[in-house]
Amino acid sequence: MDIAHYYLDGNADAVEFCPHDSYHHVLAASTYNLQEGDRPSRHGSISLFSVDGSDIAGGDDHLDLVCSVETSGIFDIKWSPPGQHSNPFLSQADADGYLRIHVLESSCNGVEGINLKHMISEKISDSMCLYLDWNPSGTSMTVGLSDGSVSIVSFLESKLEIQEEWKAHDFELWTTAFDIHQPNLVYTGSDDCKFSCWDLRDGPSNLVFQNSKAHKMGVCCIQKSSHDPNSLVTGSYDETLRVWDLRTISKPVNETSIGLGGGVWRVKHHPYIPNLVLAACMHNGFAIVSIKGNEAQVLETYKKHDSLAYGADWQKGEANQRVERTKPIVATCSFYDKLVRVWKPENEINL
Repeated sequence: MDIAHYYLDGNADAVEFCPHDSYHHVLAASTYNLQEGDRPSRHGSISLFSVDGSDIAGGDDHLDLVCSVETSGIFDIKWSPPGQHSNPFLSQADADGYLRIHVLESSCNGVEGINLKHMISEKISDSMCLYLDWNPSGTSMTVGLSDGSVSIVSFLESKLEIQEEWKAHDFELWTTAFDIHQPNLVYTGSDDCKFSCWDLRDGPSNLVFQNSKAHKMGVCCIQKSSHDPNSLVTGSYDETLRVWDLRTISKPVNETSIGLGGGVWRVKHHPYIPNLVLAACMHNGFAIVSIKGNEAQVLETYKKHDSLAYGADWQKGEANQRVERTKPIVATCSFYDKLVRVWKPENEINL
């Protein structure tokens, strides 16, 4: 069921709902535009929206643009984890090789007065920053770079500082993620088809494992389950979502796989419903997938975008945590048609 949509000024590549209390209605969307020519340039933007997909009878569903800021071309955005800072921070990984932090400010808890203020920037590399992830305590980020390197950047006392950087892969490092249960571990995935894990307690970081056989094409996304400390999913250009058993961390087992008909660019576990994954499938729209043990099943697909399906996220907050709400709110975006959509699944999710 569609709630609302909005056309951005640039190519849309990421959407992220704010996980912080009082701001669960805030949705951030980022863009990336390449200006070709003798001196090519990359520019982008971050737009903040207020989303209301209320189930209240007579309520008006809406997607209202609150503010927009011009930036360098953006590959990824992430909100800081809740409970760690007085204000939410939004970090961006951009094409100029910078990691930038913005702070969400508001004069009240409503929409009025919300503003995204640039706080700090740090040049990470001469290569492009492709992806980022916060550690659970909100004190550092892992950043994937286009030269195959990964950078660990601390964020303390409003300062960004590179703690460690190493060549993790042979080609573009499309994705990297902290293990939310063991934040000393960092996962990486690359265009070299390798899926790796590193232990930050060793310096330089020690390779825990590297799987180079499972993925037939580049690894695009990695996300650990917040409900099961032994489960992780990966997505790949080979159009397959894979579920991994991490109980033997030095040799993870590909427990199950499911083909989604398009390159699996992004995956998001539902914040409250175990075993439910939202996937952005590039040329084949979006899919909601149920994972139970060694079985994976597509519950629903969403194909109302006319371009590459890149960004996807679940709305957080108490309203989406209630058992009686079986149709959580979803935001998705597609690249060349510059489109952001907010919707609910057509079918009830019975898990």
